[in-house]
Amino acid sequence: MAPSDRHERESEATQIADAVIGWFEREARELPWRGDAGAIDPWAVLVSEFMLQQTQASRVIPQFEAWMTRWPTPSSLAAEAPGEAVRAWGRLGYPRRALWLHRAAVQLATEHGDEVPRDVDTLLALTGIGPYTARAVASFAYAERHPVVDTNTRRVIARLVHGAAAAGAPKASDLDDMAALLPLDPVRARLFNAAAMELGAIVCTARAPLCSACPVAAWCEWRGSGYPENAPTVRRQATFQGSDRQVRGRIMALLRNASEPVASEAALAAAAEGGVRDELQPRRAYDSVVSDGLLIEVDGHVRLP
Repeated sequence: MAPSDRHERESEATQIADAVIGWFEREARELPWRGDAGAIDPWAVLVSEFMLQQTQASRVIPQFEAWMTRWPTPSSLAAEAPGEAVRAWGRLGYPRRALWLHRAAVQLATEHGDEVPRDVDTLLALTGIGPYTARAVASFAYAERHPVVDTNTRRVIARLVHGAAAAGAPKASDLDDMAALLPLDPVRARLFNAAAMELGAIVCTARAPLCSACPVAAWCEWRGSGYPENAPTVRRQATFQGSDRQVRGRIMALLRNASEPVASEAALAAAAEGGVRDELQPRRAYDSVVSDGLLIEVDGHVRLP
């Protein structure tokens, strides 16, 4: 790339970042896990990232606030039985996240002085934390400069940079695309990470993008191309209705609301309430929640761990 082309691309990236950050500072939703780096509790950031995986922010807010009131530090959660974390998780879905968060809290309490690390590699050693969550915590809690890419960010980049209606399956180049737009200043990089997510969540939405309200519409390749219907083909997620996930949820709901162990047969009966896809589904769902460590079997009964 010629120096002039590189300078032009860097200048455009700066303009895009400035526009998105400016919009974010005016329009961002007030969410309880947001705040300036250094003022926000890193534990709160970590908890929010666990809860927000595949879950809308509106559903997370009440659970997050109750969780942080009850367990304001990793050690306060670590002192409780894992089953209490599962119980408090409620209907957020994917309850294994509650177990993983509890295990991470134990690690933080015993190995890290009750503090959330800022180093990505150290974060990756915690239970339940993958590359996305590690970068998100390092960026949002500590203003470490890392590209953070979630589903909303990927959609913004697909339209803005590549002129595609949707992002398709995640790919390694997503991080490179975000890194190319990320400001060099760590504080502004943190803001841009959050702003790009917010833009995808409330303006550059999947089904009805509000292009007239978009701060980077002038740079958008998809808009400039006339909004082509060129979304890549992706495999659709199986519907929840009638799925093993739904049947697992019935079992978990029964146990969350029980103060004593529940007979295994009662758990199987709860799994079948409301209908099943096949006669083996209740047993399959039951065995899977036990295998995941979400339930403990004791003398013909089951309880939370």
